[in-house]
Amino acid sequence: MEALLLYGGSFDPVHNGHLRMARAASMKLNADVIFIPASIPRWKNPVATPKQRLDMLRIALKEGGTPSFSIDLYEFNRKDETNYTIDTVAYFAKKYPRRKLYILIGADQANKFGEWKDPERLCRLATPIYCPRPGVTPDDAILQKYGILRLDCLDSGEVSSTDVRNLRNSDIPFGVRKYIEDNRLYYFDELSRLLTPERLIHSISVANLAYSIALRNKNPSAQKAYLSGLLHDIGKKVKGEEAMAIMGQRYPSFLDYPEWTYHQFISEYLAKEKFGITDSEILTAINRHATGDVHMPPLAKIIYSADKIEPGRGYDSAYLIKACYKNYYAGFLTVLEANMEYLGQKGYKIDNQLTQDCVDLYLGEANE
Repeated sequence: MEALLLYGGSFDPVHNGHLRMARAASMKLNADVIFIPASIPRWKNPVATPKQRLDMLRIALKEGGTPSFSIDLYEFNRKDETNYTIDTVAYFAKKYPRRKLYILIGADQANKFGEWKDPERLCRLATPIYCPRPGVTPDDAILQKYGILRLDCLDSGEVSSTDVRNLRNSDIPFGVRKYIEDNRLYYFDELSRLLTPERLIHSISVANLAYSIALRNKNPSAQKAYLSGLLHDIGKKVKGEEAMAIMGQRYPSFLDYPEWTYHQFISEYLAKEKFGITDSEILTAINRHATGDVHMPPLAKIIYSADKIEPGRGYDSAYLIKACYKNYYAGFLTVLEANMEYLGQKGYKIDNQLTQDCVDLYLGEANE
């Protein structure tokens, strides 16, 4: 008997973890997978509209799906205030009477399975299967009582739709990320408050360029590069007394630096305060993107470069972008040297120790 896996959810938004779990389950069970987006999820209040969530799901499956993946709009087209899983499973059991049905559920829902409507009948129609998730300990008694299977998919990652919406993770298909950008969904509400429209466009461009540089260099931090690029300038609008107060309280050792450097530190502060970013790699990339520093980690070099050569800056940076694509480290050196030459032509001198140390280390004392 051929197997069929039902995978329902709000998909707000769909992320790569969803796709990885679906692929793993498909291979384990030798099953086709039907994604069943909910228009009105019972347990959640989606941020994106039903159409937007469906659009993103279609984009994700086109980009990262397999021939065994498809979408069914049974729940999506229902207008009932409450959609019960048993009704959905009964519908598919009737539609596919010769298929062995499985239903993929979240690890947290596995422990609540006894609270679902008609759980015994549901298990007669389809076998539940769950994927382990960090922080959720399965209740063995419930798993045994309802015959819930475990899907050993250790590479699904710790991404969640909540983390994506809050910009704590960007492990999503490229097309979905572009859709979120174009429609200013989720974290763009906060970004739009922190950045001017022009600065937001710049930040999106830096994020995508940094992501591309990391990806072409096979750097495992490509997703972090995107997050760093989006957040690197969120402190730009903080000026005057407010900026001085943050610098005095959080970064007193840099309080005597020129004001143009403040935004990189304040951006790091806001990344932690507004978006809950705790990853030191991301935070370092943000708080050194303008000045540079000695012994910069790879991600910090990528963000420094992407910020300086972002195509919207109004000059032809194609050769610099190409250099970074070929080798991020050599590209960084080229960008740093080009930036120093540009500042010299404008009559600017190095006015802070971070930049001076950066130039001394990477370009040599002759470039002071």
